[in-house]
Order: sequence, then C-alpha cells, then structure tokens
Amino acid sequence: MKIDTVTYNRQKKEDVLKTDFDFSMPNFKKFSDKQKEDFYREFSTLIKAGVDFNQALMILTNQQKSKFLKSIYKSINDDVVKGKSLHEAIKNYKHFSSYEYYSIKIGEDTRRLPEIFDQLQKFFSRKIKMKRQVVSVLAYPVFVLVITFAVLYFMLNFVVPMFASVFQQFGKELPEITQFVVKVSNNFNLILFSVLGVFLSIIIGHKLLKNNDTYKSITSKIILKTPYFGSLIKKIYLARFCQSFSLLLSAKTPLITALELTEKMISFYPLKSALSQAKLDILKGETLADSLKKHTFFTPKIISLTTIGEQINELDSMFDGLANQYNDEVDHSTKMIGTILEPLMIVLIGGIVGFIMIAMYSPMFNLSKIIEN
Repeated sequence: MKIDTVTYNRQKKEDVLKTDFDFSMPNFKKFSDKQKEDFYREFSTLIKAGVDFNQALMILTNQQKSKFLKSIYKSINDDVVKGKSLHEAIKNYKHFSSYEYYSIKIGEDTRRLPEIFDQLQKFFSRKIKMKRQVVSVLAYPVFVLVITFAVLYFMLNFVVPMFASVFQQFGKELPEITQFVVKVSNNFNLILFSVLGVFLSIIIGHKLLKNNDTYKSITSKIILKTPYFGSLIKKIYLARFCQSFSLLLSAKTPLITALELTEKMISFYPLKSALSQAKLDILKGETLADSLKKHTFFTPKIISLTTIGEQINELDSMFDGLANQYNDEVDHSTKMIGTILEPLMIVLIGGIVGFIMIAMYSPMFNLSKIIEN
C-alpha cells in the first residue's frame, strides 16, 4: 500500500505539472488567420465528403506538424466525443472569436455547417488579403519615416551642435529660424522622451478605458472624422456587417435574432449601438430600413437596398451583394493609401531636411553679405 500511495502521489504531481504546462502553452502562441483559413477549408471539405465530426477532427489533428495546433484540435475533438456541440467545444478557447463562435452555432442549429465553414474560410481569406495589402502599402512609408527620424536624430545631435559652436564665434545675433533649430537641438532628448511618454500614456489609458462606453463613443467619432482613414474604417465595418447579416439571413435566422447575433459579432461601438437601437425599433413595429435610416453610420445605398430587399423578401442576397461591393471598395481604398502616402513621405523628409539646412546656412549667407559690404 505504501508503494502504491507513493506512486499515486508522484503520478498525480506529474499530471498537475503536465496540465499546467499544457495550459500555459497557448499564452505564448497564436492561432493565426492563415491557420484558421486552412482549418475551415479542410474541415468543410471533409464534412462535405461525408466524414463525421470525430473522424474529421482526428484527420486534421494527425496532419498537423505543430504541437500547438495538435493540442487545440485534440482538445476540441475530446469535447465533441464527450457530447458537446462544436460551438460549445470552441467557446472556452480565446483563439476563436465571437464571430466564429456564433457563426458555427448558427451552422449547427440550421444544419448548414459546411456553408458556414466556407463563409468563415472566405472571411479569413479576405482578412489575410487585406493585411497583406496594408503591409505592402505601408512598408515604403514606414521605411521613409524611419529614415527621416534617423536623419533628424543625426542632424540635431551632431550636425546642428557643430554649426552652433561655429555660430558662437561670429558674435552676431542669429536669425530666428536658426535660433529655433538650435533650441530644438539642445532639448532634443527631452522632447523625444516627452513624446514617448505621451504615447505610452495614451496606450496605457486605452488599455484601462477600452471597455468604457463613453470612451469608445468619443474615440470612434474621432476615428470616423479622420480624413480618408475614417471612411476606410467605416467601409471595413459595413462590409463585415453586411457579410455577417447576409450569412445569418441566408441560414433562415429570424430578423431579431440575426440583429442580436450580428451585434455580438461586431466590436465597433457606433455600429454596435446602432444595431442595438435598430433591434428595439423593429420590436416596436418598424421596418428594418426605417430603423437603419435613423443612424448616420448606414449609407443611403444600404437603406435603399434594404427597402427593396424587404419588399421582395430577398434581404440575404441584397446584403451579400453589399458585402461584395464594400469589400471591393476597401481593396481599392487600401491600394490608394500607398499612392497618396508615398509622395507625402517624400515631401515630409525633404521639408524637414530642407528646413534644417536653411536654418544652418542662413547665418553664413548673412555673414557673407556683411563681409561684401
């Protein structure tokens, strides 16, 4: 008995350590959008081929090289074997968003899971495409900004002090533009740390207030009023709204339920609050078009097509078409960012370097005039 007790306690301790290790692993790794795209595409293919959930998850688990993905798929499969539905199995994983959770729940409730998986695969495919576009568009401007900061740092810390020591020997009052640059150079490190402190304060403040409704309302208004980028962000969330709403309506989800689920899937505060109010208006007897018309976030195009869709009972196809239109507009707007930013970056770096050089050479020009006279 003594040996058995010792063995049991040692085994129990090993199990605890193993559990703690497995639990901590997801904190350091991420279920990427590309991996999710592959997951939903392959899962959909297997289900369409007549493979049951258990076997499909086992196949997906065995073909993974990553231990991290294997652990996720195996845990989900274990929960499904125990009798849980798929959406219940993924609920406790932070790697899956509310959008995925509610989409899969709808797919299981309506027995249209393969179609839902196809929609999710397209969703992550678009998301990956957008990220790649943003990276390709912003790569050059970010590179130019880094070069600009490096040049600015070098000039203000090395070039300007060298010129300033020469100017002191002139014994003449320096031009105002030169005095300004010299003052900036003398206090550059203080200015730099102050700017970094402000940015750090903004980040910390955002972390603390990100769940506050007043804060979300104010920041979202500022974002939407930002030239060009505000319009782009609005189109991104309208495309997501139309896509989600179309998915729910095509699954024959009741209108109120579709609005509730879409509200849970959307995180942008103006759209989320508008959907919440629209749901209440519909419960009072108003049409969907009339309820959406009260909120400026929805464009006239959405209002008019919603009106037509309600009249002919084709809301799902209308919103599917709107989602495709807004996705195309987002693609175009994202590409235009690069076209606009590249010349702006060139003007920026040229303006900064030119301003400093003019400030440094102005005293020399004045001195040469004095010598000539």
